[in-house]
Formats: sequence, structure tokens, C-alpha cells
Amino acid sequence: MRRNIVEIDQEKCNGCGLCVPSCAEGAIKIINGKAVLAADNLCDGLGACLGDCPRDAIRIVERDAEEFDETAVAATRVKATIRSGIAVQHGSSSAVNNGGGCPGSRMVIRKTFSPESLGEERGSRQSRLGQWPVQLSLVPVDAPFFENADILIAADCVPFAYADFHKDFLAGKALVIGCPKLDDNQYYTDKLTDIFRNGSLQSITVVRMKVPCCGGIEAAAKRALVNSGKTIPLKIVTISEDGTIC
Repeated sequence: MRRNIVEIDQEKCNGCGLCVPSCAEGAIKIINGKAVLAADNLCDGLGACLGDCPRDAIRIVERDAEEFDETAVAATRVKATIRSGIAVQHGSSSAVNNGGGCPGSRMVIRKTFSPESLGEERGSRQSRLGQWPVQLSLVPVDAPFFENADILIAADCVPFAYADFHKDFLAGKALVIGCPKLDDNQYYTDKLTDIFRNGSLQSITVVRMKVPCCGGIEAAAKRALVNSGKTIPLKIVTISEDGTIC
């Protein structure tokens, strides 16, 4: 079948490996000092790895390629998890650096905090949410709250990771949320394209998590803006897993 897929320029690639953890599907590996596409069926063609190449050696092309296979991706992740466990036992990180699943899918347990320990007041705060629904799959493309609005596109983990999401990001904005890891990112691109094209937006802010698999929502917004033919200011904000702005 003919579809979008990653292409790596071997002349430009210096084998730095920054693209490897950005590929949530484990489709990119470092072999003989160069980044290579391990298998066509592991690449979803969304390009989450594009922005992490300092030499601009990665691009998306359209060509005949084997269909993206989520079952094969799952098998690759299992193997990577096993390799990672072995590496940790032996005090090595090489297995992690050579491929594997997105860090956003890995279990992390941190210390819990009480309001008393943080010196915070109990009670509810004022919500800044100005419309409903918020899920990208449910929001009408011609919703009236998009008229002359500043739109906030948020990965759905962000409000839980960033404590002051309402105050710092949501106030005064029309909100849509989604998870590019769980949903069809091409659908997100198409839906956002229609929203950008049909509305009279003043600005676009994308707030995503730092984990590589969250790059899909950023990529969808950027592609949608190009597809819409509009010129709208676009800002990307990245939140780390510990809840701080990167």
C-alpha cells in the first residue's frame, strides 16, 4: 500500500540517537552508527521523531510500504521492556537507548503529597473552563466558542501533571483535549484542519507532555495549520513528567 512513512538520510545522520526515544513504536534503531528504520510496519508515519533530529536527517515521504501493524509494535515493546529490565539488572542503559516504547507508558510511582505538607488551603478553586464539550472527538468544528477565540489544544494528561493548568493556560481560551497515543492522530489532524479553516481563531496554543508519544498532538496541530491555509500564531508548551514547564 502507498502511505506516509519515515525516511532517514544516511548522509546527514551522525548516529546521535536522539530520534530513538522519540519513536514510541520502536521503529528506529541505531545500527552501525546510523539511525535506520527497523521495519516499515513499525512506523505509523506521524513523524513524532522529526523535531528531535539536530541534523534534519528525518522526513516523511509517501511511498509503497507495508501497512502499519500495531500487533508488531506491541511485540517490539515487549522485547524492549525485557531488554530494559535486563539492562537495569546489569547496570546498563544501552538496551533502553536502542529502542523501546514511549516513557509515557511506563509505570512511575512518586511520593504522594497532602495539602498540609504543601502548605495549601483546602477547598475548591474557580474553574476557568468556558465551554463544553472539550474532547476533540466531540467538539463541533463550527462551535460558536471558536469564533475570535484563542484555542488551547491540550494532551489530556497535562491538566493532571501541571497543577496550575486552569490559571496559567486555560483562562480565556477555548479548549480541546485528546491523546495521540490512544486515538487516531490522522483524525485529529483532519478535525483540527476543519476547526482552523472554519473558525476565526486568534491564536493556537498546544500544551503537551515531554514524553515522545505526546508529540503526535503537536504534529497534528502543525499539519492542520498548514492544511487549513490560515496564518495563525502557534505556540508549543511542553510539560515534564514532574509537572514543570520544560
